[in-house]
Amino acid sequence: MSALFTPVRIGPVEAANRVVISPMCMYAAEEGTASDFHIQHVMRFAMSGAGLAVLEATGVTPEGRISPACLGLWSDENERALARVVSSAKRWGLPNAKLGIQLCHAGRKGSTPLPWERGGPLTPEKGAWTTLAPSAIPFGPNEPAPRELTDVEIRDIIRAFAESAKRAARAGFDVIEMHAAHGYLIHQFHSPLSNKRTDDWGGDEERRLRFPLAVAEAIRAATPDHVALGARITGTDFAEGGLTVEDGARLARELKARGFHYVCVSSGNIVAGGRPATGPNFNLERAAQVKRESGIVTRTVGFIAGPRAAEEAVASGAVDQVALARAFLDDPNWAIHAAETLGASWAVSRHYGRVGQGAWPGASVSRAWP
Repeated sequence: MSALFTPVRIGPVEAANRVVISPMCMYAAEEGTASDFHIQHVMRFAMSGAGLAVLEATGVTPEGRISPACLGLWSDENERALARVVSSAKRWGLPNAKLGIQLCHAGRKGSTPLPWERGGPLTPEKGAWTTLAPSAIPFGPNEPAPRELTDVEIRDIIRAFAESAKRAARAGFDVIEMHAAHGYLIHQFHSPLSNKRTDDWGGDEERRLRFPLAVAEAIRAATPDHVALGARITGTDFAEGGLTVEDGARLARELKARGFHYVCVSSGNIVAGGRPATGPNFNLERAAQVKRESGIVTRTVGFIAGPRAAEEAVASGAVDQVALARAFLDDPNWAIHAAETLGASWAVSRHYGRVGQGAWPGASVSRAWP
């Protein structure tokens, strides 16, 4: 019996297994609106056998996007396009596939060029905009300084998260994830490395937590009960004076008290060069501590590539789920192949039934899994 391929309940949603496809920026949207690329991309994941697939970081405002080609969910047009993506994936994907979306505001890490256009900050000719942050501190030495948010603007962004959550629920998503890690705006308010405010939105730990928890409360109030809520949080800033795993565990407890159902523990990226960790499952130990200290459903992410490492992470009780990103870009059928490796049962779309479990003798020849 494989622990990785047993069901898990996340609040009102039951995922068929513990494998999660992690959010990954695809840089294929136009003015925040999903394109035909997303229909194909998300369809692959809905047919993959993973228990849950979470769409990429999605801006709650235009300036909340990471790049000009990132997804958004602030307009009716954005919502209609994502509803079409979800509807298609649920019609043609596996019946038990669950879909989530990660809501984000990039803060000072917005207005970036596309990965294949690197070479400096985004230029006005390419659509650059002024970034916003809790404090006017640039992300790195060669980055433009953001503008410090006013109290009114902070409250507007909180409302924007709530409105995007409403749109996500209407579009048909099963899960909504708040992005509070990787150096984006919510993380910027939480970390003392990026929040130097002296008003009610910064300073001591209580005030630095005010914005993350206000966003969480707004999302909770805006979301119907049949949708599961979670957050990606940081287990460490990897920098002196930054957030630690204890801060992550406290945030997880506070989110659970406000009706959130899970956290995904990641790390770093609050400052330039700020994720030096490498090696398989490099966030696992911190995620396990968050789980112990908060009691919330916990997943982790970070160089999880092989099925046996994923199995051990869940079977040991360290975490409840594992999230994989590039492994699924490399092999969209990662979950099916992992189930084969671990001796678990699995299913494919009825349209692909000729390669279903035990249906194709050539499977053992064509696949080189360990």
